[in-house]
Amino acid sequence: MATPRYVIDLAALRNNLKILTEVKQQANCKIVLALKGYSLWKTFPLIAKYLDGCCASGLWEALLSHEEMAKHTLTYSPAYKEAEISELLEISDHLDFNSASQWNRFREMVTTHPRFQSGELQCGIRLNPEHSTGDTPIYDPCAAGSRLGATAESLHNVNLTGITGFHFHTLCEQNSNDLETTLEALDNKFGELLRKPEITWLNMGGGHWITKPDYDRDRLIRLIQQTRERYNLKQIWLEPGEAIAIHTGVLEASVVDIVENAGQQIAILDVSATCHMPDVLEMPYRPDVFGPDGQLASEQGPHLYRLGGPSCLAGDVIGDYAFSKKLNIGDILTFDDMAHYTMVKTTTFNGVPHPAIALKHQDGTIETIREFSYDDFRNRLA
Repeated sequence: MATPRYVIDLAALRNNLKILTEVKQQANCKIVLALKGYSLWKTFPLIAKYLDGCCASGLWEALLSHEEMAKHTLTYSPAYKEAEISELLEISDHLDFNSASQWNRFREMVTTHPRFQSGELQCGIRLNPEHSTGDTPIYDPCAAGSRLGATAESLHNVNLTGITGFHFHTLCEQNSNDLETTLEALDNKFGELLRKPEITWLNMGGGHWITKPDYDRDRLIRLIQQTRERYNLKQIWLEPGEAIAIHTGVLEASVVDIVENAGQQIAILDVSATCHMPDVLEMPYRPDVFGPDGQLASEQGPHLYRLGGPSCLAGDVIGDYAFSKKLNIGDILTFDDMAHYTMVKTTTFNGVPHPAIALKHQDGTIETIREFSYDDFRNRLA
């Protein structure tokens, strides 16, 4: 088996989509795929059977949604350029602005467009309730000085004519208890705006870990229903990424060399933390790893190895793992949960080859849908 490669399990993906569909139906809301977390468009035909479209973080993701999902496209960016707005007006169903200044700059351009005037295009503003609930500062959009979302103060006396909805995104891999406190903060800061009769929809963003076994889906459904009634809304949207792709993919790697330094056994792999799973360093977090015998590695044990990547970055280290047996050159290791926030963030830094991408079908067969070559690396920069 050639490595490295990502393998996406379509049966696992379908199971997540079924859970999300149950939530949609019980809460009477819309759920779209957050492309920033997972954008493997070869799986969009499956996703489109269950979800309502995609949310995009800019023009290129919006184009991908429009071309390959062909359902609703909800677009938000911290800042748009005029040329981007021109294209987005043609393909977005929701166009959300990050600030009053962006809305003021493009309001006339948007409101005079035929798709806006016909009702095909609706516009919103992202709100910042200034209510932090997460544990990782790099993923906190509500921190003091954040550039993401308009504060209540910044919207004071702003002309919001043409705005029919609002958007907030404050969570990151969190349960519905954090959504509950966020909704109260949102009401305290923006309740008056949300109750205006022209406001018909609310986008609750992503970060809802809906498909995790311990996620309180009943509370989520109740909160959606209560929020719709509280503000007399026609529609509520959710845009999870990780909840759709969690535990649907793995990254397979080979042991290329084994060295020792200061009594530490080090296994050098053909996958890289910085190139192929950057959240391991950014979050940071420790992925589960299965050894060549299929056994889950632990933190301590007799066969303890530090797993490192092939790049020249000294910190390209995945972590220390103890295996049930001694590792050998050529052994295959499997990193779990490598579908979301991996492929969308990979690089070819240091000329490290990009993993192939494969799909595992319902019958267990594996289909390679993309392999990368030197030309992909070379042509990226010229």
